[in-house]
Amino acid sequence: MNTHSTPQRPRRRLRRAVAVAAAASVAGSILLLTPAAQANLPADPPSSTMPAPTPGFPLPSLHTQQAYDPAANFTSKWTRADAKQIMAQSNPNVAPGQNSMSPNVTMPEIPEDFPAMNDDVWVWDTWSLTDENANQVSYKGWDVIFSLVADRHAGYGFDQRHWNARIGYFFRKTNADPAKDKWNYGGHLFLDNTSIGNTEWSGSTRLMQGNKINVFYTATTFYDVAERNAGGGGIAPDAAIAKALGTIHADKNGVTFDGFQHTKLLEPDGKLYQNKAQNPGFAFRDPYTFADPAHPGKTFMVFEGNTGGTRGSYKCKQEDLGYRPGDPHAETVDQVNSTTGAWYQTANVGLAVADNKDLTKWSFLPPVLSANCVNDQTERPQIYIQNENGKNKYYLFTISHQFTYADGMRGPDGVYGFVGDGVRSDYQPVNNSGLALGSPTDLNMPANAPEGPDPRQNGRQFQAYSHYVQPGGLVQSFIDNVDGVRGGSLSPTVKMNFKGGVTQVDRSFGQNGLGPFGYLPTNVRVGGEGLYK
Repeated sequence: MNTHSTPQRPRRRLRRAVAVAAAASVAGSILLLTPAAQANLPADPPSSTMPAPTPGFPLPSLHTQQAYDPAANFTSKWTRADAKQIMAQSNPNVAPGQNSMSPNVTMPEIPEDFPAMNDDVWVWDTWSLTDENANQVSYKGWDVIFSLVADRHAGYGFDQRHWNARIGYFFRKTNADPAKDKWNYGGHLFLDNTSIGNTEWSGSTRLMQGNKINVFYTATTFYDVAERNAGGGGIAPDAAIAKALGTIHADKNGVTFDGFQHTKLLEPDGKLYQNKAQNPGFAFRDPYTFADPAHPGKTFMVFEGNTGGTRGSYKCKQEDLGYRPGDPHAETVDQVNSTTGAWYQTANVGLAVADNKDLTKWSFLPPVLSANCVNDQTERPQIYIQNENGKNKYYLFTISHQFTYADGMRGPDGVYGFVGDGVRSDYQPVNNSGLALGSPTDLNMPANAPEGPDPRQNGRQFQAYSHYVQPGGLVQSFIDNVDGVRGGSLSPTVKMNFKGGVTQVDRSFGQNGLGPFGYLPTNVRVGGEGLYK
């Protein structure tokens, strides 16, 4: 069983983090007085520029960032030419097992003696209570976050947590010191046996009018319940996107929820989005809803999907490769389709639009991004609208693994980003490659998985995953595997500066780039100050 004893909280790091929190609280107090805006204030601009072409590698695809109508039949492509830039920007000459990526896109190293967020549950995918514009909301003086959780003491291992996942929630006072005040665990969000499906996977949570919240989540159903409860990984679930409308309560003792009414919203259609009959390992999950200032009155949702069709039947196209005409380093379609097996990787980011104000009826739209022949997972997508030089730019952030890349591709676990002029755009990959922020990895070595990493690799290659981009460029994730110590707790928050399609880790934030553990600050207050001083 992959477990570890509760690490001791590093006191020296906490003292350093207190200073971080103090500075952050000053910035936060300013934001808290600012009314909700339709676009996020700009993150600090990076000091770096777009990486230059690397000799010996193909050029990235040309992308216009042009916006299209959300319902248009246009899907942007994250191409093999784009993704090849990850290796083009990697150092081929580092000592084996070091980090080969640019410091600009490398997350600082997490210490092995990280604190356990909770002794009873593993914690991983996490998101905040937000409004429709991605503002993180303090409710009556309490900050609230939602996480996938699983019982640490149920007899299954850390890598089997997915098959037993529930949505839990945590809260703490808005004026808490994130360096020393722990999150209070409120338990499971939904009562047992009330959600759609028997397992709950990631989503997003929005505060609606007054004290109502909508929880959008992935409803997964495992039919072999005994194997599921034992943490078995050999069974594939059904998956649907659902929501639960409930009530939030807050008093001097904390935050509670009740009254949830669950509604199934979407199931994959097999045309735009692959279903279980076409591929038992299909992806259909992680709903994230938002309002678009360019289309007032409409609510959209992005989610992870796969291109419709039977697994293995897809054939890579020239547009998936994306090489410029005459590029001497280009692959041909015949080469990719005859030798690589890349056609098995068919990730996309789906789009849907709400058909009513209650957000109980939705319609599919074509995917906004495809990664056919590049990658098989584009998890937990977000649309982050940022004002740049007086114009709204749309950043599509998603996360992916190194082991889900297609043959001939290589990249780390981390955040991937794309920028355009609208929800549906000819998205340009950030940094010309798509890689925005990754765990330290030697990309010269073969891909690994966190449950069985190569000991010759960088010990931090799986240190963090499931990154969530917050206002101001703060990025939260969970700890997975830090040099052999398994996680299940929230990692230190880092800051990613981005503008103009360029991203850069802000190493002036916190201590050498690492902020407080589990730092998800709110920037909008709702409902008053609460019942405490």
